[in-house]
Amino acid sequence: QVQLVESGGGLVQAGGSLRLSCAASGRTFSSYVMGWFRQAPGKEREFVAGISWGGGTTYYADSVKGRFTISRDNTKNTVALQMNSLKPEDTAVYYCAARPKSRGGISYVSRGYDYWGQGTQVTVSS
Repeated sequence: QVQLVESGGGLVQAGGSLRLSCAASGRTFSSYVMGWFRQAPGKEREFVAGISWGGGTTYYADSVKGRFTISRDNTKNTVALQMNSLKPEDTAVYYCAARPKSRGGISYVSRGYDYWGQGTQVTVSS
């Protein structure tokens, strides 16, 4: 099992940047594919970005491609989401998620992940 704790959310103006971080504890971090999801009020949770267990493969939702960057440091058991050129529509609670690599590669759906953090609020003002 792995425990996940997100940090780095906050309030930012449109066009600004934020960096989210997710710290993992428990079993070997490098055994997990990692993902970031977000959920806005009244909407379903949606995929934002994912990164393979070794960090060599990344996927992004079309809505954030070119603006967000996912990265991981397996020596520090962390995964980060650098968010640039933020828009009001990026406002949501952002969640970090872990998927054992035995289940396969990056998944675009929330049911593909076994472990979740508590979420961190990101609010982008116009």
